[in-house]
Amino acid sequence: MDRIWGQACAELEQSVGPNNYNHWIKPLRLTAIDDGAARFVSPTRFISDWVGRHFAKDIMAVLTRNGTPVERLRFDVGAAARPAAQAAAPAGQTPEAPTTRAPRADLGAPLDNRFTFGNFIVGKPNELAHAAARRVAEGGPVGFNPLFLYGGVGLGKTHLMHAIAHDYQARHPSAQVLYLSAEQFMYRFVQALRESSIMDFKSMFRNVNMLMVDDVQFIAGKDSTQEEFFHTFNALVDQGKQIVISADRAPAEIKGLEERIKSRLSCGLIVDLHPTTYELRLGILQSKTQSFRAQQPDLEIGAGVLEFLAHRITTNVRVLEGALQRLFAHASLLRREITLEVAQECLADILRTNDRKINIDDIQRKVAEHYNIRLADMMGPKRARNVARPRQIAMYLSKQLTSRSLPEIGRRFGGRDHTTIMHGVRKIEELLVEDSTMVEDIAVLKRMLEA
Repeated sequence: MDRIWGQACAELEQSVGPNNYNHWIKPLRLTAIDDGAARFVSPTRFISDWVGRHFAKDIMAVLTRNGTPVERLRFDVGAAARPAAQAAAPAGQTPEAPTTRAPRADLGAPLDNRFTFGNFIVGKPNELAHAAARRVAEGGPVGFNPLFLYGGVGLGKTHLMHAIAHDYQARHPSAQVLYLSAEQFMYRFVQALRESSIMDFKSMFRNVNMLMVDDVQFIAGKDSTQEEFFHTFNALVDQGKQIVISADRAPAEIKGLEERIKSRLSCGLIVDLHPTTYELRLGILQSKTQSFRAQQPDLEIGAGVLEFLAHRITTNVRVLEGALQRLFAHASLLRREITLEVAQECLADILRTNDRKINIDDIQRKVAEHYNIRLADMMGPKRARNVARPRQIAMYLSKQLTSRSLPEIGRRFGGRDHTTIMHGVRKIEELLVEDSTMVEDIAVLKRMLEA
């Protein structure tokens, strides 16, 4: 069995990738093949369930191709999964105590090889988050714990977390990094309660070098899970172990999260990944295009296409990348140049969705509410700073978030000339470079408008 499984594993590592192989398939041990069924032992039920759902076809195909026809998989879970070397020690020797490190990777989610620092595009909205992530990935005394990343969908939180894990593991090969979602943390906790293995759960989670929990807002309202998360958090911080957390909003804004957890999360560095700017979106598109050209050298993209996409698709990076991937597929399959007309035709549904989102009336109303001024002041002649600055912010957002021309925007702001709109937009752009409060205000307003 060892020879058959060893040969199969070599092929599986290539077909499913090193991360998937190490996390899910490597912990398995083939014990028998009988009547078309391959029997394995697995350290946990979660691993066997995951393998059965995601990798069963791969395993059966490899075994069958190597001369051992298999039609189904069976799993035994528990003590049978211990290696034979630990099950029985030679006479006169004491068996080596099983280490708590061995199954650590089995608890976490697989890391995505695409998400590294090398392909993370840095711009003004995410430069602080990127710098903090880089610092954590270096290891050693960091000066802040936890690192809390928050922001809307598709702004790069998960990318940075995977990048931290990849880089940290490369620098510290013997260190234990555990990355998982808050939902997975809750699942494993409930599973440990059901199987009366809560002490094993505590030991596993509290002996890692770095714990990374994605989308922590999902434990809000789950009292027992929050209790365990709080104690795990404290235990790791007390040991000087690094914690990295992500969420869709700041700790204080997560409803249903216990105050003591909010307080603990707020003790570290909290970094907001701001909505993307035009320049950042264009940089991402240029990087993706360059990568695709490495595989398809004959790819042709007309002038202005990337600029058009960066201007029109402002929701989040995932939508932006998905749109570009659709254009690549279109060009590759039909062997056509990606022109502006082709992009408009191919992405009509995405462009309509983005056009729907925000109009100038929405922007004026939200900005007026945020700064506690009258809506009429947006169109009025007042030049007092407490009115003029919000008006310029509304002009800037109208330029950024709608497809309206400058003269059209001017008409909606009391018939102002397009040069006045240009001046207002430039003034806000200048303030965004030097005024962190302005950056925060713009980010908050964009989230409110795009919600």
